[in-house]
Amino acid sequence: MIDEDSPPILTEITGSIAIVRFNRPAQRNPLSLDTLQELRRTTSALFSRDEIQTVIFTGAADVFASGADIRELAQLDAQAALEFSKFGQDLFQTIADARQVTIAAINGYCIGGGLDLALACDVRVASKSALFSHPGARLGIITGWGGTQRLPGIIGRARALEFFATVRRYSSSAALEIGLISHVGDPVMECALECARAVTNPS
Repeated sequence: MIDEDSPPILTEITGSIAIVRFNRPAQRNPLSLDTLQELRRTTSALFSRDEIQTVIFTGAADVFASGADIRELAQLDAQAALEFSKFGQDLFQTIADARQVTIAAINGYCIGGGLDLALACDVRVASKSALFSHPGARLGIITGWGGTQRLPGIIGRARALEFFATVRRYSSSAALEIGLISHVGDPVMECALECARAVTNPS
């Protein structure tokens, strides 16, 4: 059982591969401000290390990440909301620009800002039980962390518009069909590690 008093992010390094795991499954691994700040510290440290060639992002239990904490968002005024949005944009752009190969090992729910994070990665692989959605339209909001820019480039403008507007949940097989992910398999971490090893040892 995962201790909810432990850090919101756990990091494991084996050789040239780093695994970054979101660790609040009881709350569906929200990307709260505290978690984003810890993610910035973690990625900054990892991306500065020459020996790290691949960084894998995943979640604890059956959730990858569920995006911003809605209760937290409700407390923000306009200026604070703008700053929060820009913080997430800058962080995910840093991940997108990383020298290392970044892999999203999507082990379950990948929702809202969690999907934005996956979109910022170079490679996305998923478990058979993973689910993908951007529920913002149902809440009267839209993601501010770069998903609206990245998703059309990955699955096409028309499909991306449908994705955002209908709030449909996509299964792994549907996500694979539209090109959102590149592989489906269980255990998903083994799929991600195979990708990482291929990058590390291309021969």
